[in-house]
Amino acid sequence: MSSTTPIFPKKFHYPSLGTSCTSLAISAIFLLLYTFLYSHNCTQQFGQLNPIELKLSTSPDNSSSSPINIPTDITHLKFILASSKKTLKLRRPYIEAWWRPNQTRGNIFLDSPPTKDLLPWPSSYPPFQVNEDIKKLRVYPKLAVPAAVRLFRSILETFRLGDDENVRWYVMGDDDTVFLVHNLVGVLAKYDQTKYYYIGMTSEAVKSNFDFSFNMAYGGAGFALSYSLVQVLAPSIDDCVERYPHLRVSDQLLSSCLADLGVDLTTEKGFHQIDLLGDISGLLSSHPQCPLVSLHHLDGVNSIFPSKNRYESVNHLMEAAKFDQSRLLQQTICYHRPTNWSFSVSWGYSAHIYENIIPRSVLRKPLETFAPFKKSARPPLYMFNTRLPSLESCQTPHVFFLESVKNLENGDHEYGQVVTTYKRTSRRNLPPCSWTGNHSADHITKIHAVLQETRRNQGGKVECCNVEYEAGASVADIKLRPCISGEVIA
Repeated sequence: MSSTTPIFPKKFHYPSLGTSCTSLAISAIFLLLYTFLYSHNCTQQFGQLNPIELKLSTSPDNSSSSPINIPTDITHLKFILASSKKTLKLRRPYIEAWWRPNQTRGNIFLDSPPTKDLLPWPSSYPPFQVNEDIKKLRVYPKLAVPAAVRLFRSILETFRLGDDENVRWYVMGDDDTVFLVHNLVGVLAKYDQTKYYYIGMTSEAVKSNFDFSFNMAYGGAGFALSYSLVQVLAPSIDDCVERYPHLRVSDQLLSSCLADLGVDLTTEKGFHQIDLLGDISGLLSSHPQCPLVSLHHLDGVNSIFPSKNRYESVNHLMEAAKFDQSRLLQQTICYHRPTNWSFSVSWGYSAHIYENIIPRSVLRKPLETFAPFKKSARPPLYMFNTRLPSLESCQTPHVFFLESVKNLENGDHEYGQVVTTYKRTSRRNLPPCSWTGNHSADHITKIHAVLQETRRNQGGKVECCNVEYEAGASVADIKLRPCISGEVIA
């Protein structure tokens, strides 16, 4: 500061009355605007906050060729599948279960060129790309797990490939991820791809989230990045790797890089990492009321259908998905009052009969038929509430698994109907529930669930049903229907 400059002005000029009124008016306008913006952002529902909308001015505006008023469809998604020469051959059935040649877009990334036993390259696979050699990176000597960086950079390498016309979303998964593509499209269609979105789900296991992050999408379950976000992320990937050479997992790298760009995870419960062991039928029979988007780690758990191997099981589930992905695994609960039986149907997968009236608030909790992914885990084990299996007759279900799906064309009905049949695979070997009149369901061998083929499940909305059963019959019929306003499921 100059020594000749006075600390205070010699004379203070008071503003005129007109100037004061103008200043007050402007201040009031700014105060109202600030209050509106603050309250608007703070009163939104958690998980629905507006994502950052900034975009690099030098990035191409991909949305110009894909207007937002055109509904999102399968052509707007580009898949990036992480694989390796070692794992690909064994996981081929998982890819073929959901990949749609000439419809789905994307690539599968390998650590080295495919060997002769993988050539000629199957048309049922996504086109392959070999990842760039990361040894050229100056940070390479510092990398804790180079393979994690290879997988992470697949996003950058996909972006460099171009061919992104009309792409709205990058979707990443593993070679053993099974996607329900129709449901995935429906989930992503809820979001504006011109904004920054990072959509996926955390692990089912508390220990996995504790070890890595509770704010990270798991790539095995799959996650989606809006194209606007990809445009900003891709050029910064290598710089981000230099900031985090110590991170050991590609998903953690991505989550950290996005956090530094101001973008956090938007969760969708239909993505499933399956960080579990053993029999996951308890989880699949009480799926959250949201569309099933993906399943992962199916090689690490029992076959989801006891009478089939793992690959057959996936294909069997996808047979039901062909009829109606929107309803797959959606739980519907209803009651047969004369026998005091509760029926729980996980559409396209399983059905349970309980010899007791049990409210939905209880039955929506998965039976803990599974075990933690890590044996060192200590309670709390899971990111959701469970019910412990019981040998008590009134609490243990009779279990039936999907046998077939059929479309009954018209006939005596105004519209066609879809009938799923669930067959008992083993006996319960318990006496009848004495609390509710000793009405045993041991003689029931099959359950039919009937729905109108023209009616799709809307956004995972809870449905109701009616039970049609004649005393002594070996088959029970379940008619799915919309719930009546105020209907109590108990």
